[in-house]
Amino acid sequence: QVQLVESGGGLVQAGGSLRLSCTASRMIFSINTMGWYRQAPGKQRELVARITTNGRTTYGDSVKGRFTISRDNAKYTVYLQMNSLKPEDTAVYYCNANANNYWGQGTQVTVSS
Repeated sequence: QVQLVESGGGLVQAGGSLRLSCTASRMIFSINTMGWYRQAPGKQRELVARITTNGRTTYGDSVKGRFTISRDNAKYTVYLQMNSLKPEDTAVYYCNANANNYWGQGTQVTVSS
C-alpha cells in the first residue's frame, strides 16, 4: 500500500530549478514531520530538508540557501523547491514521514553540467 506519492523529478541543467512534491493521506500528513532525503550512487542517504507540523524547517548544509521545503496542509502535500541546482545534487530523492517511518518510492533528479 503506497503511503507517500512523489512527483517532480527529472533532468535539468546546472543552475536550473525543479520542484518535488509528495502527497500523503490526511492522517499521515497531520501527525508527521515530513522530510526529503537523497541518495547518490555509492553514497549514504542524507537529509536534504524536513519540516515539522508547525512549519519549523531544517536543511542539510549542502542545500542551505538554494532549496526550500514547504507544506500545504490543505492538500496534504510537502514540496521541495530546488534552485541553483548543481551536478552534485544528482541523486534519487525520497520523501519521508518521520513518525511512521514511511518512505516514498523515490524520484530521480539529474543535473547536467
